[in-house]
Amino acid sequence: MTIDKKETKNSRKPINEESPLLPKNHATEEFKFNAKRASFTASVFNISTSIIGAGIMALPATMKVLGLGLGIGMIVFVAILTEGSLEMLLRFSRVGDSQSYGEVMRDAFGRAGRLLLQICILVNNVGTLIVYMIIIGDVLSGTSSSGIHHAGVLEGWFGEHWWNGRTFVLLVTTISVFAPLACFKRMDSLRYSSALAVALAVVFLVITAGITIIKFFYGSIAMPRLLPNITDITAIWNLFTVVPVLVTAFICHFNVHTIDNELEDSSLIRPVVQTSLALCSIVYVLTSFFGFLLFGDSTLDDVLANFNTNLGIPYGSLLNDVVRISYALHLMLVFPILFYPLRLNLDGLLFPSARPLVVDNLRFGLISIGLLLLVFLGANFIPNIWDVFQFTGATATVCIGFIFPAAIALRDRHGIATKKDKILSVFMIALAVFSNMVAIYSDAYALFKENHPRV
Repeated sequence: MTIDKKETKNSRKPINEESPLLPKNHATEEFKFNAKRASFTASVFNISTSIIGAGIMALPATMKVLGLGLGIGMIVFVAILTEGSLEMLLRFSRVGDSQSYGEVMRDAFGRAGRLLLQICILVNNVGTLIVYMIIIGDVLSGTSSSGIHHAGVLEGWFGEHWWNGRTFVLLVTTISVFAPLACFKRMDSLRYSSALAVALAVVFLVITAGITIIKFFYGSIAMPRLLPNITDITAIWNLFTVVPVLVTAFICHFNVHTIDNELEDSSLIRPVVQTSLALCSIVYVLTSFFGFLLFGDSTLDDVLANFNTNLGIPYGSLLNDVVRISYALHLMLVFPILFYPLRLNLDGLLFPSARPLVVDNLRFGLISIGLLLLVFLGANFIPNIWDVFQFTGATATVCIGFIFPAAIALRDRHGIATKKDKILSVFMIALAVFSNMVAIYSDAYALFKENHPRV
C-alpha cells in the first residue's frame, strides 16, 4: 500500500453497518453502528470463508477438463490475479476515501458504476447461494443430474420417504439453519461460524486425501492425466468452460471492504487478503489433486456426489457420509457470509435514500425473507451446479473480480495508477472478456449439440 499507516488510521471514517456496501448518503445518517474492531485472525477466517464455498466442489471437475498439471497451474494463476485486483481496489479506495466497493465504483464512474456493481453482486451472490443449496440437497437427498441416481445421506440411512425428499429437506434447512444465521447484522458476528466453516473444509480435505492415499497403496488408483485430452477444435474450446468456475472459486471482493472497515488496524488488510488467498489456494490445490486422483475421469461436476459409491476400503461407507456431511455443514456456515452483502446491496438498490437497514427491522426482515425464498426456489428448479457456475462466473463474477477493478485503475481519477497497474488492468480485461466469451460460446454450442445430436 502507498498510504501511510498513521494517516490511514486517522482518516478512517466511523464504522457503521451500511458503509461497506451502500451509498454515502446512508453513511451520513445520524445513527452509527459502531462495530467492535475485528482481529487479524477473525478477518482471515471471514475472507477465507467468503472464498472457500461451492467452488471447491467443482474444482476436481476442472482437473478432468484441463488435466492435473495445467489445472493446478491455473488455480495458482487465478489466485495471483485475484491478489493483484484486490490490491488495486483497496489502494484506490484509500485515495478516494471510499468505504465500500460501491463507493469506489461511484467515485470512478458515477452512479451508473455503483448501480452496475450492485446488479452484478446480486446476480453473483444469488447464483452462488443457489449452488450452496443445490449441493446441500445433493448431499442429503441425492441427485440424478448426471443421468445416474446418486443417493443422498438420508436416503442411504432411512430409505426413500417424503420427509427426506429434496424440497422438504431444503425447506427445513432454510427455516432452521439459514434463516437464523441470516439475522446477524455485523460481519464480525460470524467469526466463529467462519472459523468452524474453514475447519470443516480442512476436514473434508484431510479425509479425501486419506482415502486417496490408502487406495493408492492398494493399487486401485491409476495415474491421472497431467494435460488436457485434445482431440479436435471442440476440445480446445471446451477448455475455456473452466474459466468461470476458477473465477468464482476466488471471488471475495464484495466482502473485503466490510472486513476492512471492521479490522482493528486497517493497514493489516493486505496481509489479511494475502494470507487468506494463500490458505485457500493450498486447500484448492490439494482438494483438486486428491479429488481427481481418487475419481479420475468419473469425477462429477459436484464431486460430493461421487462419495456415495463403494470406495473399496475399510469403513468406506462411514467415510463417505462423514465427507459429505462435513461439507454440507461447511456450506451452511458459509451461506450467511455471502447473504450479508447480498442483502445490503439489494437494499441499496431498492431503497438508496432510506434510513440504515440495521435500524429498520421490518425492511431487514422482508428483504431477508424475500431473498431466502428466491434462493430456495432456484435450488429446486436448477439441477446442476455447473450450469449456475457457467452463467454467473462468465458474467457477473468476472466483472466483480477482474473487469471492474481493472477499469477503476484505467479510469485513474486520482492519478495514482502506475504503468504496471495499467498493463495488468488491460491484461485482466482482455483475458476475462476473451476467455468468458469463448466459455459462453462453448456452453451454448454443447447445449445445442445435446438438443440436436444429428446436427
